[in-house]
Amino acid sequence: MKNPNSLLKQSLFAIVVVAVAFLVASTDAQAGQFSVTPVRVFMAPKDRAAAITITNESDEPLVMQADVYAWKQKPDGEDDLVASEDLFLAPPIIKLAPRARQVVRLAVLKPASLPEQQTYRLIVREVPEAQAADKNVQVQIALAFSLPVFITPADAKRSLTCSIERTGANAATASCENVGRAYAQPRELSLVTAAGTKVAARESGGYILPGMKRGFELKGVNGSLASGNAKLVVGLDDGTSQTFEVAVRD
Repeated sequence: MKNPNSLLKQSLFAIVVVAVAFLVASTDAQAGQFSVTPVRVFMAPKDRAAAITITNESDEPLVMQADVYAWKQKPDGEDDLVASEDLFLAPPIIKLAPRARQVVRLAVLKPASLPEQQTYRLIVREVPEAQAADKNVQVQIALAFSLPVFITPADAKRSLTCSIERTGANAATASCENVGRAYAQPRELSLVTAAGTKVAARESGGYILPGMKRGFELKGVNGSLASGNAKLVVGLDDGTSQTFEVAVRD
């Protein structure tokens, strides 16, 4: 399994590449580069703060701003973010010299007894307008980095149930519901026959917050999917997997 830090760092730089691709060829663009460690923040209800390191990877000074959002999901799995004052990053404005790093604190302002895991997103974004304008640059690209924050009671665990439904001759949708009190994150899903042959797969997943249900489309590996009993193997972010007995119907 690849290191999640390197994966997210690569994704961060990919944002720049994608953004630049949409600019006309004659337009100059500029963006900073930064990294954040850790890429996910795990806290217990008794914790009052967590440490986060932000590093300026560029040769230019960098100004960052951080905002906290309560993180829920809509019925279709889309993220639903609402500005929150439950947590606070100190300082909320980070000024970094070239190649410098700074440790900041994510503080809990409203500690409480929690019935289930509380989920937030800490969004750290570049503030390009804080820098002196470069006459040679026509477009400035602001990078943003979204960190999941989990505050989890000791007894809160995920509880995942999954089923399969054919959606085409060579495709099926795995519907996974998290009936537990902590998030689940499928990373890979495979549909395997009773003989052990992989017939459909998906190499990416997503978060399923407590009480939510999401669908993941699987594509057939070789030709059309045969009907019959099978096993749905769900690989999770902690390196474990769960297997569900399913039936592929016509």
